[in-house]
Amino acid sequence: MQSRPYVAQRRERRAVIRAASAGLPAFDAGFLRDPYPAYRALREAGPLHWCEDFFQGAWLLTRHEDVERVLRDPRFSSQRTGGWVKRAEGLDAGHGGAYAMARAQGGLDRFQRLFSRAMVFLDAPDHTRLRRAMLGGFHPATIRALAPEIERLADEILDGLDGRQGFDFIETVARPLPSRVIGLLLGIDRADEAQFIAWSEELAVFIGAVRPEAEQLQRAQRSLMQLVRYFDALIETRRRAPGTDLLSRLVQAEEHGLVRTDGELLAQCAMLLFAGHETTRNLLGNGLFTLLSHPRQWAALCAQPDGIGAAVREVLRYDSPVQYTGRRVSREIELHGHTLRRGELVIALIGSANRDPARYTEPERFDITRGEGSHLAFGSGPHVCIGAGLSMLEADITLRALMRRWPGLRMIDAEPQWNGNAALRGLLRLPVRCGGAGPEGGVPESGAREKQQPAPELTPSSA
Repeated sequence: MQSRPYVAQRRERRAVIRAASAGLPAFDAGFLRDPYPAYRALREAGPLHWCEDFFQGAWLLTRHEDVERVLRDPRFSSQRTGGWVKRAEGLDAGHGGAYAMARAQGGLDRFQRLFSRAMVFLDAPDHTRLRRAMLGGFHPATIRALAPEIERLADEILDGLDGRQGFDFIETVARPLPSRVIGLLLGIDRADEAQFIAWSEELAVFIGAVRPEAEQLQRAQRSLMQLVRYFDALIETRRRAPGTDLLSRLVQAEEHGLVRTDGELLAQCAMLLFAGHETTRNLLGNGLFTLLSHPRQWAALCAQPDGIGAAVREVLRYDSPVQYTGRRVSREIELHGHTLRRGELVIALIGSANRDPARYTEPERFDITRGEGSHLAFGSGPHVCIGAGLSMLEADITLRALMRRWPGLRMIDAEPQWNGNAALRGLLRLPVRCGGAGPEGGVPESGAREKQQPAPELTPSSA
């Protein structure tokens, strides 16, 4: 039990920190629509801020150098789910006993255990062991071999849109395609696609909430439990008749001791399905929106599609589908004049780091010929996204197919409809009109337009 002097000192320290962090930008609906002005204000105010708005108190890191350092430094732990789940608003005894009710109704403890066993929430050596078990499924050669199948899936979706004057890109392309691709990788039935997407979206709402609410947690709990029951049956099938898919590889890894039998296998399957769908869906939507908002760059890319790799990397830097990630301080650390105590949460603002002027020239400018090295959209260090190559391949294939079919593609809506998710930034809708054969159709009918300037020339070095 903590002594009264310790508690008093802690409260006094928090009061001092709050005072020092007064005047931070509001993390409100405007922030969720466009977080970049707030990021700029945070960077200019300092590299490190305490903020009560995130998870009832967390340190915010704003600059590229610090964000990359924290993602690589083992003193900042990925094991952060316990407080995240238990601090959801409305679950403590002071809110009508909703926490006890949630536990009684659906196994909140099991939800927490499963969540915490996903590879993204583990440190070495467990993280290293599980990553090794999955690496074969994400080896560059394995991903390259999937390209013809991904092209087939993309063409199948786009063939169904031929003859239409327009369509909602999110609903018709960005939502189903990543689900079908991760289903292909894991070897699961496409007939269950709609249910997978619904489960994934409920998990995304909880994971992306800066102050998770009881209802969001309970829905995420139900979705994860349903995912687990689904995979439980599939795993038994693979044990009897293994195939060549990633799920079969994971079952074999469990038999060889790389994956333990205490829920680890189920946790990895659920998180792979969720991450494979959400991140790529938002990359596709954010990518097409950004390119069509800069019609001269869209036109240049249509003329020289070999520059698409550089364009996708610039989209990831400019408007990352993952805006932040968290770490727990594992032991006391001094950083930028502040003492970070063991157990405190650190939020690494990836979206801010990717627009740090100390790292990038004119970072607020979207430029598909930018040649300034890597971004942090997929993280850095041991936890760099294992599916980054697959996600980029899906974006490459999809954008190429769109440019080939409809170089005159343009947006219809004046204002984008964002999902309101602080961590997993993406669009709810993106209505587009197919346009004519010429690239000038890439100019949006309304809304923001880029400044008139010559179309960039894509060179081998920039691509």
